[in-house]
Amino acid sequence: MQAKFLLVLLSILVVVGCNQKEEKKDASEATIDGSDFKFGTWITSSKDKTNEAYTAEFKRYKAAGIDEVLINTSTDPKELARLVPIAKEEGLKVHAWIMAVNRPGDSIALQHPEWYMVSREGKSCFDTRPYVGYYQWLCPTRTESRNHILGLVEGLAKVEGIESVHLDYIRFPDIFLPIGLLPTYNLKQETEMAEYDFCYCDACVSAFEKEHHKNPRDSKNTSIDMEWKQFRLNAIKALVADAYKIVHDNNKKLTAAVFPYPEMADHMVRQRWDKWDIDEVYPMIYHGFYNEEIDWIGFATKQGVEDVASKNIGVNTGIYIPPFKSAEELKQAIRYAKENGAKGVTFFDGPTLTDEYLKAIKETKESFKK
Repeated sequence: MQAKFLLVLLSILVVVGCNQKEEKKDASEATIDGSDFKFGTWITSSKDKTNEAYTAEFKRYKAAGIDEVLINTSTDPKELARLVPIAKEEGLKVHAWIMAVNRPGDSIALQHPEWYMVSREGKSCFDTRPYVGYYQWLCPTRTESRNHILGLVEGLAKVEGIESVHLDYIRFPDIFLPIGLLPTYNLKQETEMAEYDFCYCDACVSAFEKEHHKNPRDSKNTSIDMEWKQFRLNAIKALVADAYKIVHDNNKKLTAAVFPYPEMADHMVRQRWDKWDIDEVYPMIYHGFYNEEIDWIGFATKQGVEDVASKNIGVNTGIYIPPFKSAEELKQAIRYAKENGAKGVTFFDGPTLTDEYLKAIKETKESFKK
């Protein structure tokens, strides 16, 4: 009887083992099958460019295996509405790319100096811009400035035929720059420097005081004040949540260009995207900015994918073209992204995609289908 029992048990274990092997095989095959792996590129539109010129550009992308274009129209719904049918005619999906919190040259916002972020030094982005002249950041806490941003989001969301409103600069200014960019500004950033630490405007300080009964301007070391840091993370999170509702009310998705992975984004720009209400993210895993090798693209992709694994947020790895030295390097970068869980890759930006790189993209895409 005991021998019979052991024989039955052994049979069960063999069957389970075979099933487990089959499951592993299926999972492996799913990883190899790249038919759903998508390719995209960011582009910036020009109103002077003709429809015929855009048709030629979009044909070129599509022929190389590009599936979608994320178009910056300087938040102009009419320009977006012009380009959507042209892109769709060529088989490309369109996302409406908007510079959200950083609003350089915004003619409406510039009429309201109080809308802008203020540094710990007490200087406003309205007239004193950190790092570069186009850093003109609006406060995400002040009702009027955040409503302005959300109004722009809604205008794009109403354009027929787009896939998503794609938020960019949905964060605070860089408290720490990518290490590879520091020499450009002749900077060493070993601490949180006051001129790059935002936002200390009256609206932010008042809201924080109401909640935590202290003034961040009085802090001797704001870098270790976790409530103040969390307040700013929550300000961006709340803005994204409102944008999500607006966009979904218009039957579109919400996506965003974000820093490489959540912990890094938290540290560098007060952005914790794994906590957001959002459909997909496009982390800008620009290895050259961080003095990293190409395999870092895989590492950073994996960090983000794992951080949002339970939230059903798609991760599309952003790849910056200029640091690549060859088409083979670009192919390897794409493979690193896919192998580490990305659902697609997106290239910055369209004009940098040479014929050689487009050929590499096409060949890589075709290899995923074999």
